[in-house]
Amino acid sequence: MVKQNRYSIEIKMAVVNDKLAGLTTRSIMEKYGIKNRSQVETWVKWFKRGESNRLSQPVGKQYSFGKGLVELPKQQQLEIENKRLTEEVLVLKKFLLNER
Repeated sequence: MVKQNRYSIEIKMAVVNDKLAGLTTRSIMEKYGIKNRSQVETWVKWFKRGESNRLSQPVGKQYSFGKGLVELPKQQQLEIENKRLTEEVLVLKKFLLNER
């Protein structure tokens, strides 16, 4: 039986931040205990495409852009979206500082 790992939005954003900062995929995998190289690459790809909302989706759920978890109350959906956008801004700020 294969166990699916679940990673928090904080871990996913940290992975994206490390990758954008220039760390190798291998070192990121070791640092966060990620077993599959494509997982890191997928998260970075989503972030670069502006699909960072996908980072907060549960495993196996593929919502289209702009949709949230329908079973959650509107307030909780807004809190999740706010947290995601805050993390995205922090990553972009760090990336811009590293570019200078």
